[in-house]
Amino acid sequence: MTEQTTTDLDATPDAPEDRPAPPPHWEADIVAADGGTVHLRPICPEDAEALVGLMERSSDQTRYYRFFGPMKRLSDRDLHRFTHVDHVDRVAFVVLLGDQIIGVGRFDRYPGTDDAEIAFLIEDAHQGRGLGSVLLEHLAAAGRERGIKNFVAEVLAQNSRMVRVFQDAGYKAERSYEEGVVHLTFPIEQTEDALAVTYEREQRSESRSIARLLKPSSVAVVGASNDDGKIGNALLRHLLDYGFAGPVYPVNPGVRHVRGVPSYADIESIPDDIDLAVLAVPADEVAAVVEACRRKRVRGLVVVSGGFGETGPEGRAAERQLVAAARASGMRVVGPNCLGMVNTDPEVRLNASLAPMIPGRGRVGFFAQSGALGVALLERARSRDLGLSTFVSAGNRADVSGNDLLQYWATDPGTEVVLLHLESFGNPRKFARLARSVGRTKPVVAVKSGRHVSVTPGLVGTSVTVPEQSVAALFASAGVIRVDTVAQMFDVGSLLAHQPLPDGPRVAVVGNSTAIGVLVADAVLEERLELAHEAPVDIGVNGGPEQFRAALQAAVDDDDVDAVVAVFLPPLMAGSQEYGPALRDVAQGSAKPIVASFLSTEGIPPELAVLDQDGMPARGSVPSYSTPERAVIALAKVAEYARWRRRPVGQVPELSDVDEPAGKALVRRVLADAPAGRELTDEELITLLAGYGVPLLGTRTATDADEAVAAAGEIGYPVVLKSTAPWLRHRSDLGGVRLDLIDADAVRAAFAAIPSGDPVVVQEMAAPGVATVVEIVDDPSFGALVSFGLGGVATDLLGDRAYRTLPLTDLDAAELVRAPRAFPLLDGYRGSEPVDLAALENLLLRVARLADDLPEVLRLTLEPVIVGPPRPWHGGRSLVVAGARGRVGPPTARVDPGARRMRSPM
Repeated sequence: MTEQTTTDLDATPDAPEDRPAPPPHWEADIVAADGGTVHLRPICPEDAEALVGLMERSSDQTRYYRFFGPMKRLSDRDLHRFTHVDHVDRVAFVVLLGDQIIGVGRFDRYPGTDDAEIAFLIEDAHQGRGLGSVLLEHLAAAGRERGIKNFVAEVLAQNSRMVRVFQDAGYKAERSYEEGVVHLTFPIEQTEDALAVTYEREQRSESRSIARLLKPSSVAVVGASNDDGKIGNALLRHLLDYGFAGPVYPVNPGVRHVRGVPSYADIESIPDDIDLAVLAVPADEVAAVVEACRRKRVRGLVVVSGGFGETGPEGRAAERQLVAAARASGMRVVGPNCLGMVNTDPEVRLNASLAPMIPGRGRVGFFAQSGALGVALLERARSRDLGLSTFVSAGNRADVSGNDLLQYWATDPGTEVVLLHLESFGNPRKFARLARSVGRTKPVVAVKSGRHVSVTPGLVGTSVTVPEQSVAALFASAGVIRVDTVAQMFDVGSLLAHQPLPDGPRVAVVGNSTAIGVLVADAVLEERLELAHEAPVDIGVNGGPEQFRAALQAAVDDDDVDAVVAVFLPPLMAGSQEYGPALRDVAQGSAKPIVASFLSTEGIPPELAVLDQDGMPARGSVPSYSTPERAVIALAKVAEYARWRRRPVGQVPELSDVDEPAGKALVRRVLADAPAGRELTDEELITLLAGYGVPLLGTRTATDADEAVAAAGEIGYPVVLKSTAPWLRHRSDLGGVRLDLIDADAVRAAFAAIPSGDPVVVQEMAAPGVATVVEIVDDPSFGALVSFGLGGVATDLLGDRAYRTLPLTDLDAAELVRAPRAFPLLDGYRGSEPVDLAALENLLLRVARLADDLPEVLRLTLEPVIVGPPRPWHGGRSLVVAGARGRVGPPTARVDPGARRMRSPM
């Protein structure tokens, strides 16, 4: 079984020597199906010798499958032809491990067509690693860029593995069979099916790459030391004390033993295979150690050493070289400048970190970027009896990131809840995609630091700046439970780890103090939850454990209750410990979550714990909070997540009346005229918006009073005059907008009264309605966001805008309309007639489609968007757009590529 096919186009004439260079983005690091890493890049003439080596290492069967004959070696002419391509009609990629080519794939265009024949050769030792699929994805992406529509493959029938590569790629292939050869033809357009296949393979590969790190069978500590003050001593001590399930090898050339364990002079002297190397050596020695690890075929690195990206440009350059060398040798890297990682699985028991005390075994996966903060975070989890499945501190996050851990936790049966402490994003769009997928089955809780300050120096080289509005939209769209503090992260995490999700917002309050019960009720309403009963249930300070149990059970059994907050303060008599089991027993039999403020304790007190076989609090344990307000805040965040999870996924509507080609043609014309981009003219905006079905008011531009009168006559009275000066355009309070002009004299007078002297816009007069604002906001690191809010200076001042990421579903649009705090003004506030919300939602979907189709539209503002009641209102329309501004420029967003690739070291 091999991963090869052949081509009839090997006789294509030599490419010219002045062939163009391939695009830089065609080069990528790749995670193979087994979790190892390889490097992919376009072939070049200097690859001739390595290509000969690939042929020599390949078996007779492999070469037969590729060339349909017993070819032993390539002739000089063949070698020249294979390594000299034009990167347009003839494209080839090589896959490298170290300096060896282990695979090659190519396509050759049929002359005068948009079809190309495709062929692969994968070294026998690396077949089964999914390299054929990777090459197909990258060749297809390159083919689309070069105008290729279809790939053609000729595969020997017995080469079933290669046939499956094509059949399982997500493309719709036409298949025929003749004389022992399978003929396949398939379009390479990026379909939803093909993209789903790509994402599924990406998840499996990246998950396995993290599993290789977290589940090693052997560990070497390079830089281990007998000096208690050295990092290498702490790392070795923690591995040994935690009881790692495999052998641990100290590496130190200066001593024979470290902490009683035989030491080796270098990693290559170790007689056994090494899965994981933990590096605690000075930064200037790391490169040599990585090279030794390559020769030793180590599978992963944890670089605790500092002195890299956090030190400045030279350190960042060294960091990039570290990652490039490791990936080229098949290794992933955690760090550098990190705390390390932990796996509490009893079959692994890995503490490859600087943390001396590790929380017990649990169901929470925890990722933290900060190494310095990591010890404190682990201690906080341990003090609250919050058990962890795995923990990774990424430090400078030069390679392994939170996205990688999300891929691993998505299918890890030992992880039910994900906690993230983030300082920055490497690939925000991928994070949104992964978090949304994981969040459908496992809650993701994130605290994002750096709201008001820039990224920390160590992360500059691997991070992109994401504005706060984009972070909020990203988390909201992905269903991430965003918390403001580390304490809240543990509050919410403890609730999710031990209690079920609520089915709704209705909360019952049960306690032994009326005063405290009222405070809790206030907190419930403050957090936009609903109070299930008119008043909290108070058993009184003299109520006994059975009364407490009965009140709790009644609340749990009530069909009008979705969750319970239990507050118990010390009574004026002994026996407080008897109340805990009553609360715990009710919670164990409940499908509704119960949170408590029990004796003002924090975490899982013994009285409220249901212990598992490891002695850790299991599901059914009741989390306690030091104050009732903290319990309610945690419950509110979990209830909002549960609502998001119950919500259907939604659909992105087709909008068949959209003229996408016209929009793309307009964008091309603008960029041809101004390659760096520019503001769109009113005429261009009208054309662009009309193509997407945006309902515009009739508009003309006038430079003097006579033109304004003529334009008004064409449009029809009454009309509006607006200054085109940016500072006056929407400011009726400053005289920049003149309304309800009923004749020529009124138009002339209004033109003379507008203070700026700039051209004016003459527009038909809209019927009364509510003014709103719709925007496309481009984030250079993330992509387009759609923004919605009500018009007016007050809402601008208060920042009352809501944002959502693309793509926008029908449900997203409905939520976006209702998200601003001023939404009641649209929904019948103080007896006014509700506006046409469906028309607003439709407009948002059209604007989102425009942003998705045309990433060159960097900014688009529709202001004001005037919306009235649902009945026919203005020429049969309940919504009209009275003003628009826009800018077109080269796309800036980092988007997920169609072909799999690792994040590039920056």
